[in-house]
Formats: sequence, structure tokens, C-alpha cells
Amino acid sequence: MLNQPLKLSDTARRLLAESFGCFALVFCGTGAIVINDVSNGAIGHAGIAMTFGLIVLALIYALGDISGCHLNPAVSIGFWVARKFPGHLVAPYIASQFAGALLASLMLRVMFPGHPTLGATLPANGSAQSFLLEFILTWILMLVILCVSTGSKEKGAMAGIAVGALIALEAMFAGPISGASMNPARSGAPALVSMHLASLWIYLVAPVTGAIASVPLFYALQPSADDSVGPLDERMNVP
Repeated sequence: MLNQPLKLSDTARRLLAESFGCFALVFCGTGAIVINDVSNGAIGHAGIAMTFGLIVLALIYALGDISGCHLNPAVSIGFWVARKFPGHLVAPYIASQFAGALLASLMLRVMFPGHPTLGATLPANGSAQSFLLEFILTWILMLVILCVSTGSKEKGAMAGIAVGALIALEAMFAGPISGASMNPARSGAPALVSMHLASLWIYLVAPVTGAIASVPLFYALQPSADDSVGPLDERMNVP
């Protein structure tokens, strides 16, 4: 009987995929931070950034056709604001994402009971700087996701490579300042389990507002009806 598929509804499959995806993201990503700390820097900052990018890339290939592989409440809200995702699924997606992330942080607490933060994102130089950085990082991320996704689904070679590489890139250069979260679930889970709540508002508000702010730019970049007649060079009479 183990080879027989469970009789889950489409919505249940989506929510299970989002919960598993966020578990994997937080377990691997913040796990890399924790293991780097307890191993005297064996992974390194670049290794942590690559861990986040690579797990997202792998999950997009694995889950993109099931749930769209949002893995991020800000992304789900961004898709909804862009009219690419049904409103009735926003709250269930967010609940599933937080559930998976919390389970991952609880698992890391069991494995590393003495670690003080469990990879929680904390501002290095004040709230304002980290808020603005998280806003801009998510603004860029959401625009790229909207441009390479199919509807509300991150799937296919283009989405996996583009989104995974961008997350690794942004974590590489911005991680030392804000943590480069861009994800309320990724930041919320370790903050709640480790009780580092003072700066959590930054990582709940900035990614959501950044994702929403990318939507007008995305639509501004889309071709108008007049632009659909042919390639740009032909429309401009360029030989």
C-alpha cells in the first residue's frame, strides 16, 4: 500500500508542498548558520549564502508544479496583489509556510539546544538601515519572480536558476547587515523559537511592502497592445 498515492485534494497538496518547502528552506538555510557557528566557521558566509540559493533552486524544480513553490508569505502576497494568485489561498499558504518554518526551527532547537539565535535575522547597524535593505532586496526578488514565473508558479529552468541565484547573490552581499531574509517565515520561525523578538517587525513588514512595491514596476515593464505587433527593432524601423 505504500506505493499508492494519498487521496489529497489539490489544495491540500499545495499546502503540504508549501509547508515541506519552508521546512526544507529553514532547516537547511538557518541550519547552515547554526552549524557554521558551532564548527568555528567551517561553512563560511559564502557557503551560507549558497545554501539558501541552492535549496530554493532545488525546491522550485521539485515543488513548482504543485504549489508554485512560493516558500515565502511576501511572495504569496505579491502574487495576489499582482492578480496572479487567488485571494482565498493567501491565508492558508501563509499558515502552511509558517508551520513548516516553525517545525524546522524547533528541530534545530532539539539538535542544537545551546545555540542562542538558531539563525534568526538581526540588524547589524540599526533598524532603519536593515528595514530599507530588506525592502529593496525583496522588491528586486519579487520583480524577478514575477518576470520568470508562469502565473503564480515558480517552475522550470529559468525560474529555478534565476531565483536561486538571486537569493544567493543578495544573501552574499547583504547578509552581514540585515541577514538578507526577504521572508517573514524564514525570520519569524527562528525568532519565535529563540525568543529574539525585538527586531522581528522589520522582517515581517519590510519584505511584504517590498514585494507589493514591485508589482507596479512589473506591470509598467509589460508591453502595451501597440508593442505586440513585432520585435522592438521592427517597431522602431531599425535595420
